[in-house]
Amino acid sequence: MKLLLDTHILLWWLNDDEKLPEKAHQLISHADNVIYVSHISLWEIQIKVMTGKLHADLKAIIEQLPVNDFLELPSDVNHFIALSQLPSYHQDPFDRMLIAHRQLANLCIYSLMIKMSRFMASQLSWFRGAFYL
Repeated sequence: MKLLLDTHILLWWLNDDEKLPEKAHQLISHADNVIYVSHISLWEIQIKVMTGKLHADLKAIIEQLPVNDFLELPSDVNHFIALSQLPSYHQDPFDRMLIAHRQLANLCIYSLMIKMSRFMASQLSWFRGAFYL
């Protein structure tokens, strides 16, 4: 499975946080799964650090990506164009870009953010409060 981590899932994984569901841990650590981290998540982390909403070291996070065998997923103009095709249910720009990444790269998203579910409700697979898009 090709799995794109939502920002909070990435942070919980890297911090070995107890908030990370066991199912997420299993999926991320499964050798057959390819795990992606969007540059949008890195941007979101840095914005939240700059506004005082998060205490994190972005450089350290980036250094941990290859250590965890996570692949970086950059953005390009096609992702910005894809934004115009998304419904306006949820206006969070970071979530919207992750959805665009999901669509263009044919990925699953692992997230606990219920708000994202309205984008592709018919494509959700629910389990333990989390979903894939």
